[in-house]
Amino acid sequence: MEEVREAELKKYVTDIMLNLGVPAHLKGYHYLRTAIIMAKKDMEIVGSVTKLLYPDVARLFKTTEQKVERAIRNAIEVSWTRGNPQTFEELFGYSPLTGRVRPTNSEYIAQIADKINLEMRAVEAEK
Repeated sequence: MEEVREAELKKYVTDIMLNLGVPAHLKGYHYLRTAIIMAKKDMEIVGSVTKLLYPDVARLFKTTEQKVERAIRNAIEVSWTRGNPQTFEELFGYSPLTGRVRPTNSEYIAQIADKINLEMRAVEAEK
């Protein structure tokens, strides 16, 4: 049962990321998806991305924290410039069209993780 929930969560995060325009061929795509899932499970981790989140992701992928941070930043930058502005408006309240700068790594991760938590609570409340 836990494996099914984990697979559903991974698919849900993947759908959001693809809708935001994060290209699946980037290393940052995989790091970002993992970081969002970790943040969904423990929102406290977003408050300390450099001390907790990046080291955990780096360990999982056998790479360095710096490479994780850079790859995630690149994936977010690409999605910001190529992604669907309407999706950004819905999720973040602003988009590239409003002239705002892209969200930081931690803002991006936290916002998506929070959206998932809120939607999953709503689904569970309906049951």
